[in-house]
Amino acid sequence: MFPLFLKNMQDQTNTSPATSSERIQITSIYLEREVLIDVYLPLHLVPIQGEVSLLLVNDGQDLVKMPFEKILDNLYTQQLLKPLMVVALHCGIDRKMEYGTAYSADFKGRGAKAGLYNKFIFDELLPLIRKTYGIQSFKEKAFAGFSLGALSALDIVWNNAAEFNKVGVFSGSLWWRRKSYDAGYNDETDRLMHLQINNGVYYPWLQFYLQTGALDEAADRNNNGVIDSIDDALDLIVALKAKGYTDAHIHYEELADGRHDVPTWALAFPKFLQWGWGK
Repeated sequence: MFPLFLKNMQDQTNTSPATSSERIQITSIYLEREVLIDVYLPLHLVPIQGEVSLLLVNDGQDLVKMPFEKILDNLYTQQLLKPLMVVALHCGIDRKMEYGTAYSADFKGRGAKAGLYNKFIFDELLPLIRKTYGIQSFKEKAFAGFSLGALSALDIVWNNAAEFNKVGVFSGSLWWRRKSYDAGYNDETDRLMHLQINNGVYYPWLQFYLQTGALDEAADRNNNGVIDSIDDALDLIVALKAKGYTDAHIHYEELADGRHDVPTWALAFPKFLQWGWGK
């Protein structure tokens, strides 16, 4: 029994040439809201314990705009992708509070509900997925997201490394900081995700896919001619390598024409899927 949930299957269950999808609505006790979730599966998949991988995606509403189902269809039709369940979580109106780093809210207090979002993932979402789809054991689990949702995904994976194998960070909000620029901000000590990695340990099984776009933004806080989103991603890679990670663990994708938008992430996502679960 799952008393924490009220799960309603929506009217529409979509099927495309190689992929089926359905929308689930969950009432979360922790988040005190309804959470919309799109579940994408290879058509006619017969769940085999330990053979299907799970990918959770923050800002799942953006997958609909890609459209994600066509991306999956192309990969499955060409037999380029191993069996993968994709669970796309739509954000709520409190997105800036639920996403972020559970370690600490940022200097404006944003991300204050990130700990509750963690509890939703582990205590509500994952048990429901296992029960609903009859898959008790996944081959591996991964998390991905866009912008602030990417920061959230990375934070969850890093702090729950025993649960995950991979993370996808698309235009991640890696600037998330505990001090404002006019309050003595320092790159080395105040970026919350970098700080956690610097203070963390090496998990040899983790793999990282980091995507940025040269047109992600215009801000260049240190005036070095490199926009902050790229600087922050490259600095994160330096921090990871200082822990012991190598190029075998890290894939960095910088798109020359990439912007902070869904069309850019739609271009990068098939590469991410093949990097993680390609045949």
